[in-house]
Amino acid sequence: MKTSHPIAIIGGGPAGLMAAEQLINAGYAVDLYDAMPSVGRKFLLAGIGGLNITHAEPFPDFCRRYAERQAQLQPLLETFGADELRQWCAALGVETFVGTSGRVFPTEMKAAPLLRAWLVRLKRGGLRIHPRHRWQGWDAQGKLLFQTSQGESAVPYAALILALGGGSWKKLGSDGAWVPLLEARNIRIAPLQPANCGFLCEWSQHLRSRFAGSPLKSVALRFTDLHGQTESRRGELILTERGVEGSLVYAFSARLRDTLNAQQSATFHLDLLPNHTPEAITQALQTRPKHKTLGAFLKNRFKLDGAKTALLFETLDETQRHDPVLLANTLKAIPVTLTATTPIDEAISTAGGVPFETLDENLMLRDFPGVFCAGEMLDWEAPTGGYLLTGCFASGRQAGQGAVRWLEN
Repeated sequence: MKTSHPIAIIGGGPAGLMAAEQLINAGYAVDLYDAMPSVGRKFLLAGIGGLNITHAEPFPDFCRRYAERQAQLQPLLETFGADELRQWCAALGVETFVGTSGRVFPTEMKAAPLLRAWLVRLKRGGLRIHPRHRWQGWDAQGKLLFQTSQGESAVPYAALILALGGGSWKKLGSDGAWVPLLEARNIRIAPLQPANCGFLCEWSQHLRSRFAGSPLKSVALRFTDLHGQTESRRGELILTERGVEGSLVYAFSARLRDTLNAQQSATFHLDLLPNHTPEAITQALQTRPKHKTLGAFLKNRFKLDGAKTALLFETLDETQRHDPVLLANTLKAIPVTLTATTPIDEAISTAGGVPFETLDENLMLRDFPGVFCAGEMLDWEAPTGGYLLTGCFASGRQAGQGAVRWLEN
């Protein structure tokens, strides 16, 4: 053994397992602890939809997805980005392919085969996994305290990597319970907030009862953020009983959330007919036969479905619907006002966590030598599309290699 005590890793998601791989490859004994009965539970959940593991877009565009934290994430991605992640999967016997949107998936469209092969390799290398060990902080001697089915346990360590996840999906282990444990050590934590989340709106009873769960496909969302930057993007979203969610909303969720925090509300605009100009829509509306209802005409002429029509009628009252110009302009810019995010536990991921400013380039806490942080518990966020997983893998690798460098120097 290279050290008098094993290396301890707390958290069995992609970041923790990737950190373990670096240490095992360097010849260190590693003990990995997780509060759940098995590791990788949130990773497996991501695989239900096909496991969008990374994205194949050009590297500069890829890095820009990390927004305010691009400067901190880009050096990690330069050594372990999308291409390296795909090569790593292939070495585990899992081939990947690029979908039409640029998203990268395993050929089998499942997470379980990848996780299974990875764990076999890690255990063969000597990784010891300790499930049902809930971390409780440190004791007076600096040992790690765990609550287990057999009672409390105190564990010494040579180095520690924390990969405890964010604050969403408590039932899968990411509950944010680590925040007060680090704050008790005077480690600054940026408050956890929902990311890639849904939002609440005040829909009418008619829309809630008739169209909750309906997708809005082939629409464009336009939003102007707090900095005055306007972006429009096409995609799809879902009307829910409480508001909106879906990939198009998630792409804007950070900016929508920040606007909500600053102004208590946020409004974006939906273009229900992005393939038609306002002028063309106006001309078509002027030809509507008097005997045909507006809903029927929009369905026949523009293939506008019931959910989109309900959204239009949510915006314009009966008298306003007789004005072709107003109708056309509204179809191109339905205002949707948000009043709050959905609860943090319903979010796909979280923002906030351990700020990079408290860490060195190895992701080691500056005030706690030998303690490293990785994964979603760091203060960064990214949209869905493979960016979250790639960031977790890359930061786990950096923390693991950083621990090796620290131990050997």
